Order: sequence, then C-alpha cells, then structure tokens
Amino acid sequence: MNSVILQGATRLLVALILLFSVYMLLRGHNLPGGGFIAGLIASAAFILYALAWSMREAREALRISPVRLATVGALLSLGSAVPGALQANPPFTGLWLFLGGGDGEKGVPLSTVLLFDIGIYLAVLGSVLALFFTLEED
Repeated sequence: MNSVILQGATRLLVALILLFSVYMLLRGHNLPGGGFIAGLIASAAFILYALAWSMREAREALRISPVRLATVGALLSLGSAVPGALQANPPFTGLWLFLGGGDGEKGVPLSTVLLFDIGIYLAVLGSVLALFFTLEED
C-alpha cells in the first residue's frame, strides 16, 4: 500500500504500540496482561508496519527471523523452570532475586515469573509474525 498518510502515521503508531506492549508485559504480574497479550500487541505493530511499507522492510525492522525469535522465547520460558527445580521446588516455582538496595531496602525484584513472561512474549511475537509473513508472501 502506498498511502503517504498511513506511512506517516505508522512511524508514530509503531513506537507507541511497542511501548504499550512492553507496559502490558511488565504489568502482567499483578494485573491483567502478561506475555501472551503483550506479544500479540507487539506483533500487531509489525503487521501494521508491513502493511504500510512492505514485507521486506518489516523483516528488516524485526532484524531477527521470526522462527528464531519464537524458538528463543520457548527456550527462555522452559528455562524459567530450572531455578525452582535446582532448589528442590516444583518446576516453575516463582523465585525472586533482589538487585541493589541497601540499608534495609530490598532493591529491584527480578523473578522467574518475569523470565517466563518474556519467553512467552517472544514466542508469541515470533510465531504470529512467522505465520503472517508466510501467508503474506504466498
């Protein structure tokens, strides 16, 4: 599609949609959201980019193969089960590591739940884009 208005609006919208997807990813621990819906939102941004510009430019903007992205995401999600199993807990048990802090403060919490959500985010983003790119190229 060669719409100047769509191409101009896409430059702003893609950045806003991707920022919103990261917000939904990080919000998903305690409120509705998480890796799945955030991955769908991010894939919508790249699909909009592909429709406004071209499939080739959308693949270049992604910078990594969608199949590889989905594979890394699935491995990251499965890898989040390992820390719990290493501590004789059931797999996928939520464990937290607090970075920084001091003087009685806990610092920034990092958890295996976040690792799992990021893996799902990448897996959904990669699989939806692989499907879209395959269907659009045929």
